[in-house]
Parts: sequence; C-alpha cells; structure tokens
Amino acid sequence: MKIQINEAVEISEEHLRPYPNDEINELPIRKWEGETRVIRNKKQLEWALARMEGEELIGFDTETRPVFKKGHTPGPPNLLQLATADRVFVIQLQHVGLDKGLAKLLADPEVIKSGVAVHDDLVGLKKIYKFTPKGFVDLGQISQQLKMQTHGLRNLSANLLGFRVSKGAQCSNWARDPLSSKQIDYAATDAWISRELYVAFQKLGVF
Repeated sequence: MKIQINEAVEISEEHLRPYPNDEINELPIRKWEGETRVIRNKKQLEWALARMEGEELIGFDTETRPVFKKGHTPGPPNLLQLATADRVFVIQLQHVGLDKGLAKLLADPEVIKSGVAVHDDLVGLKKIYKFTPKGFVDLGQISQQLKMQTHGLRNLSANLLGFRVSKGAQCSNWARDPLSSKQIDYAATDAWISRELYVAFQKLGVF
C-alpha cells in the first residue's frame, strides 16, 4: 500500500504554529481508557494477532529499557505496542520474542502502521527478528513535509488532538516484570495516540 500525501492541502495557521511547553502544560492530560491486553506468552500472542486480522490502521510504538551509562547503547525493544480502534496490545518481547506472526503483520503493506519516529523502533525490532517493514507511516515526517512546527508525539497531540500526555514513565525500566500499572497506561497511550494522530491527519485531508 502506497500512502499518498496531499501536500497541497491547506493547513490552518493554528496547526502550523509551534506549541511551547508552557502552553502544552496548560492542556488537560488524557490517557487510553479502553481495553489493554498485556501479551506475555505465545498463546496470548496468537489470540492478539487473530484480533488484529482485517485491521487497516494500527497505532505503533515500542519501549526500550533506557541506558544511563556513557558509552553503552540501548538493547532491542522490551515492548511492542499495537493499537486498534478498540483495544491496545502491549507485547512483552522478552517473553514472546518477535516471531513470524508478528513479523508478517509488520511486513504487511496492506496494513497501515502509524507512529512517530518509527525508524529507530524498526531498527531495534530487526535486532530481534529480520523482516522488511512495510506499511509504516512516520507522522513526524508527515508534519515536517507539511511545514508544521510540531513533530514529536507530545507536541502533535497538543496540536491536533487538544490534550497532553504524561511522560512520567518514559525513562522507567521497561524490562520490569511485571510491568506497573503506570507503565502499562503510558505504553498503551502512546500506541493509541499514534493511531489517533493518523486519523486526525485524515480529517485534515492529508491522506
């Protein structure tokens, strides 16, 4: 599937302008309130993949345990988050790995996977299992092409969705087992927003 961008679309000045932190901090905080499934074994993964069959748009994100020592590089992602319209799957890769089933979804050109700054996420995932990503849309790159001054997930959320997200769990230990409720909420919210932002761009006539 080739994603066609309507670069001739007229973006309002409100969406083109920057959103400073002090303005973002005045917005209400929102998080994903729907069903979240934490996937930690093969049976659960098979169930999740079956639930995603036929989906045309999936929000995409990953989380990787941060590295604070100088000279050390992060390992592969600990979590892969995938969001449909009514459910978010938080997949603990340290338990289930990235098998052929997941790789098939990530390589399916007919399923749009939308996210922000997806390149590094995909590089990390390919350390676990070699696959050819297809169907990915980087919303940050889209905003740059449209000459918008907001590119990151937090800023785009403020711009296009009118709310902010908490980043309190961003640098937490994503290899933790079990994950805390705060971590699960954070991970699910990022995937949900990645899908919602694509929908917001659709409503603007970008796709």
